[in-house]
Amino acid sequence: MVSNELIVSLDIGTSKVRVMIGEVNNGSINIIGVGQAHSEGIKKGVIVDIDQTVHAIREAVDHAERMVGVSIDEVYVGITGNHIELHETQGVVAVSSEDREIREEDIQRVIQAAKVVAIPPDREIIEVVPNEYIVDGQGSIKDPRGMIGVRLEMEGTIVTGLKTVVHNIVRCAERTNLRVAGIFLQPLASSTVALSKDDKNMGVVLVDIGAGSTTIGVFKQGKLAATTVIGIGGDHITHDIALGLRTHTDVADRVKMKHGCALIDEASDDVTFKVTRIGSDVEKQFTQVDLATIIEPRAAEIFNLVEEAVYKLGFRDEIAGGYVLTGGTVAMPGMLELAKEELDAPVRIAIPDYIGVRDPAYTTGVGLIQYALQQMERRSVNNTAPFKGAQKQAVSKPKEGGGFMEKVKNWFSEFI
Repeated sequence: MVSNELIVSLDIGTSKVRVMIGEVNNGSINIIGVGQAHSEGIKKGVIVDIDQTVHAIREAVDHAERMVGVSIDEVYVGITGNHIELHETQGVVAVSSEDREIREEDIQRVIQAAKVVAIPPDREIIEVVPNEYIVDGQGSIKDPRGMIGVRLEMEGTIVTGLKTVVHNIVRCAERTNLRVAGIFLQPLASSTVALSKDDKNMGVVLVDIGAGSTTIGVFKQGKLAATTVIGIGGDHITHDIALGLRTHTDVADRVKMKHGCALIDEASDDVTFKVTRIGSDVEKQFTQVDLATIIEPRAAEIFNLVEEAVYKLGFRDEIAGGYVLTGGTVAMPGMLELAKEELDAPVRIAIPDYIGVRDPAYTTGVGLIQYALQQMERRSVNNTAPFKGAQKQAVSKPKEGGGFMEKVKNWFSEFI
């Protein structure tokens, strides 16, 4: 297996850091390696302790490398948080070739033109997402390459984030000897796995319930219309269990993973377990119904806050496709049924369809790999060997020379 056929994603979560290795073969992806480590340096999706985050990344990378037997040098990272902002933008250029055929360089020029907007000095452009291209007044074009025209326009969305957050992500990766090949907005990346084109056109809410926060992305008319993050997730359920059973947090988390049920009506009195209570060596027995009585109110609160957040974003009766749930927390039995009750809308759970990672917790990691592959394919459409150039970017040795800020500058100019 050649290392340049690999794409590696880095999902930095509140409870877990996950590294996933995808092997690309004729445009299709196989997930061949997964490494994960417990994370304590992240709170609500934001890095609060660089040393602990670096340690978790290094441990996850080591696990993935040992599984596959390769050396990981570059990764694609997801980013989310309430610091993220979306702005509509437009770019216009003249087609440069003498024969007036639109080529990749014209696409890059129009995207660069769309980036010429005023943004505050504390913010950074993360990526530009084209929504449609317009050739000589003819719109609704998804890919104008090969068309003949004089004037090329692009209408899209600029994704911006706080410089400090972006740079801290890059810094953590660099301290583990990794190069950040690209930073992508998590709802966009996850949508490649969780949503279909019809979902995005019809209108749908993608809800990623993680440990420390819940990321919401509203898709409408084929594009990401809005995104936000609410500071509640699976860890809040764990803390409720720890308080309710008067036990340690790590014990509560194990009990939640093994016996948890989000709906009291689906819980069983026949399922029992014992926990050691704080301040005592005596174990006390509980039933799954006892556990569900603690879990259901908090899970219902999460869904109520999701619905409220969607309303605040300005979407009430425009989400015909309902809600799509993903993230590790939604794998708990009863979550889907409870969501349908609380949201009073169509709800389904998105699970990656890859061997070994058929769990909603892996949606972001797989999505980052698929999203990165899409970007590579767009850039190499006119190459004689379509994926050859992209392969070299997927996993390679870090470039020598240049300071940290210079690397960040070069990275932005290359991948946006």
